[in-house]
Amino acid sequence: MSLQAQKQNLREHLRERLATIPEIDRVELSGKLRALFQKQNVWQNAKIILLFAPHSNEPDTWPLLSAAFTANKIVALPKFMADKNHYIACRVENLERDFSQGQFGIREPNPECIEIPLNRLDLALVPGIGFDTMGRRLGRGKGFYDRLLAQIPGTKCGVCFDEQIVETIPTEPHDVRVNYILTPTRWLEATA
Repeated sequence: MSLQAQKQNLREHLRERLATIPEIDRVELSGKLRALFQKQNVWQNAKIILLFAPHSNEPDTWPLLSAAFTANKIVALPKFMADKNHYIACRVENLERDFSQGQFGIREPNPECIEIPLNRLDLALVPGIGFDTMGRRLGRGKGFYDRLLAQIPGTKCGVCFDEQIVETIPTEPHDVRVNYILTPTRWLEATA
């Protein structure tokens, strides 16, 4: 079986696993995940953070924006640039005014939001379909996030439910690993 086919099979398997988590449990688990994250030194010490707008089947990290604002952190979110076919990071300062529907149906910073150079980010929260304990990540298959992550020298933290941790993720040379993995019950340092 080709590497692409292995990845696609794993994506389908993990999506089926995610579908079994009831919505009420997702809410509770997301709260536990956020609380655990805010206890970590990487969160407490970071000054410029890249967060993300979660899809409905991902842990709800959205309340971390308010927590970051309260902690006087500079917050950026990915914005897809269709003309260049890649993501940039844009600063957000207001939950009411700074967002609109993005290219892939998720919230993104508005055009007025200022771009932050990726090399200035201390910490990036990273969504994924699955992760393994070596920090390997399975994304949605287009490579957009890997290209973004490859330009971020700061700490990268994968975010997922426990059901999304697997023994091994098949990888290709362009796949970018994360330094940590956060679940509702675990804070894992990648063992790579």
